[in-house]
Amino acid sequence: MSKLWLVGASILFVSLAHAQETQPSEEDIEVPSPWESEVEFGYQSHSGNTDNESLNARLNGEYVQGRHRFTGEWKFYLLYKNGKENKRQSTYTLQSDYKLSAKTYFYTSFKGIDSRYSAYFKDYTLSGGLGYQVTNTEKFLLEVEAGPGFRYQEPNLDEIDDDDIVFPETVQEGIFRGNIAATWKPLKVLTLTSNVTIVTGKSNTRTDIDLSTINNITDDIALKLTYSRTSHDRVPDGLYNADSVFAANLLFVF
Repeated sequence: MSKLWLVGASILFVSLAHAQETQPSEEDIEVPSPWESEVEFGYQSHSGNTDNESLNARLNGEYVQGRHRFTGEWKFYLLYKNGKENKRQSTYTLQSDYKLSAKTYFYTSFKGIDSRYSAYFKDYTLSGGLGYQVTNTEKFLLEVEAGPGFRYQEPNLDEIDDDDIVFPETVQEGIFRGNIAATWKPLKVLTLTSNVTIVTGKSNTRTDIDLSTINNITDDIALKLTYSRTSHDRVPDGLYNADSVFAANLLFVF
């Protein structure tokens, strides 16, 4: 009997020792980084009857930890036509999300736009409300957000002639913001995204539409095609109520 106990104890000891050797330690486990960042850059130059140059760039960062998600983005667009600056716009957004349940979250969002060719020199929006993830899988993500907020807009008077009817007042008002964002990955190397934001107040309604196609070249580099359109339902005479930009950029993920 003692020999059986001795053999059993030996087998148990060897098994535990082997398990300790094969079980990975906490230092060996690779924990995904909560940070994810992207850099985009695109440049175009045309010469001939007209000389055009355009530059567009984008920086994006996201931090996810527990129930919290923080995102920040900066976009820049510049166009020179016949040696003169024709268009310039900077857009920056900051958003903080906090998960309330598996699909519901509370958000606070700030978006600022400085432009020299649209209806407003400055367009700043601060809002907060509820978001809902209709679906969130590896292939398809659909989020809907809605909530009240505040808007500040400074009209673009330099682009208007003296005899035009303009809106000289600076807008400071409460608004309602709605946003729908979708990401679809039909293929491992292909991603389609869309984002529609509507901000409406007493003075005017602004609609932003962003559509993009991302085709991976490597794990860290992709070709990105983007179409962006911004429109106001009320603009001064002499200005179009919408501006559109199409860009082809290289996207770097790290």
